[in-house]
Amino acid sequence: MRECSRVRRSCPRVQTRAAAYRTLDIDGWASCRDAVRMHLADLLVAAALFGVVAAAALTVLQEGLQGYTIGASRAESQQSGRVALERLAGEIRVAGLGRRPATFAAISVAEPTRIVLHSDLDGDGVIIGAGETITWHLAGKTLRRDAGGGAQPIIDGVRSFSLEYLDALGRPVSTPADIRTVIITLATESVFDVPRAPVTVFSTRARLRNR
Repeated sequence: MRECSRVRRSCPRVQTRAAAYRTLDIDGWASCRDAVRMHLADLLVAAALFGVVAAAALTVLQEGLQGYTIGASRAESQQSGRVALERLAGEIRVAGLGRRPATFAAISVAEPTRIVLHSDLDGDGVIIGAGETITWHLAGKTLRRDAGGGAQPIIDGVRSFSLEYLDALGRPVSTPADIRTVIITLATESVFDVPRAPVTVFSTRARLRNR
């Protein structure tokens, strides 16, 4: 009892609350080092604060991840679209390559989303060799190229693809034999399901050099 009295005199806070709150120490005596018990209200406040902080952190992480995903999809879309456009334009420019005078058509099919090109690569005057007939066409959201080995995918995620044909005077024309310039317009987007996915539009003109 004397020890308890000394503790209570040295710890007035413990003395006032000793009757209401009993320590859980195994010795059963109150001590200045005893922690104040936590109430349900304290737990609720702590849980609420933790929820607010966690929600804010999660929002920041989601915004950062979404920004990275959009940036990566934009870079992928631009790179793929540029490669496809340059390849198609290059093959249109060399279409009709062969002996002079020409005995075959440089372009045999000229449709808004399909074009068939011919070149006499081996110079035998006959268009039957590998790679001498090339077809480009849009199938769904995939731009495909067929050079004799089947329609191979060149780029996915094509939102739109259009071909316009002009004659030597720059007038619109639909007859393949009169075509001298092809205007290519290609719009690409990410192949992944990305919210607010960016759309990249490419456009160029390709002049037939062999006609």
